[in-house]
Parts: sequence; C-alpha cells; structure tokens
Amino acid sequence: MPQPAINKLVSRIYGNGRGWAFSQKDFSGLGTRSAIDVSLHRLHEKGTIRRVLRGIYDYPQVSEKLGRQLSPDIDQVARALARKSGWRIQPTGPAALNLLGLSTQVMGRYAYLSDGPDRVYAIGKRTIEFQHTALKESGFKLRESSLVVQALRSLGEERIDESTISKLRDFLGPDLCTKVLKDTRTARGWVHDTILAICREVR
Repeated sequence: MPQPAINKLVSRIYGNGRGWAFSQKDFSGLGTRSAIDVSLHRLHEKGTIRRVLRGIYDYPQVSEKLGRQLSPDIDQVARALARKSGWRIQPTGPAALNLLGLSTQVMGRYAYLSDGPDRVYAIGKRTIEFQHTALKESGFKLRESSLVVQALRSLGEERIDESTISKLRDFLGPDLCTKVLKDTRTARGWVHDTILAICREVR
C-alpha cells in the first residue's frame, strides 16, 4: 500500500478518535482489500490499534489514571459489525438506556435489532446479540434519534421525569437537538412530545 494511502488510513483512524471500532470496509477506496488488511495488521502489531473480533479493530481508549487500555466500546463494535455486513441496527430499550447513562446497571449482554441475520458475538465477558426483525419503525437517519426513541419507549411515559429530560438534554446539546427534532418528526404521541420538551430549552 503506497505511503500516502497508509497515511490517509491512519488519519481516518485518528480523526474518528479513541474508542472508534472499524473493519477494512471502512477504508474502501484507499487501496485494495489485501493492502488495507496488511496495513491494519501492521498497525495491530505496533500496538496502535487492537483486534477486538475477527476482522474488527478499535483505536483503544486509554485510562491515564489506571495506565492501561480500557475495554472496547460495545456500541462502536456493534456499529462496525453492522457497517461491515451492510445491516441496519438499532439498540433495544435496555441497551439504549445504558448507552445514554439512564441506567447504571452493568450489562453483560447488549442486544440490537437488525435487518440482518441473528448473530451473537462474545467480547471478553460481554456479548453483542443481533436480533433479526423487519425494523419497520427504523426510519431514523441518526444514531442518536434511535437511542432516544428506544430509551423513551423502554422507560414508558409514566417513568419520564425532569431528571430524565435533563440527562437527555445534556446528552444531545443544541446541535444534536436541532437534528434529532427534524429526524423524529414521524415519532408519535407522547414520545414526540417528550422529545419536544427535551429540546425546548436548548434550541
């Protein structure tokens, strides 16, 4: 793989930041598949990236306090697997609650709805499970839209309080709120009303 192409590959990894998970498919256009695979293998040998699963790597987050690499970001790995296989996915309610910080439960199993086949992947003591479904309600373009809608549905209208709204407001911030409001116009009833309430003070 020519050096300029290798530099572009490394720049893409660094540009996505620590925690990003990826496969060779995320670098299509930078070289042949075999050349990209060789480059990823060399970066893995150097310790720049880490192999999480067969064909899936990450640019590991590092804890300065602990002086070691942190565990892979499960959501990043799930999204890398989906991109590699061409699946659409969305987290189930419990996974969305955890990813948004609305649940403090330590999860060993992260479940995602997928229009691909049923699959289970083990990453250390944790698992990612993809559950096949038609994804009839997966019309959202943004990952954050799916997260918020799935989390709200999982909680239920009666469990939505000011603390929940405040946490989601902080998670989205002004820029994402504008985009999520537009993206979730098809959400119905109290879910749409709650998203309006979340974003009302940050627009």
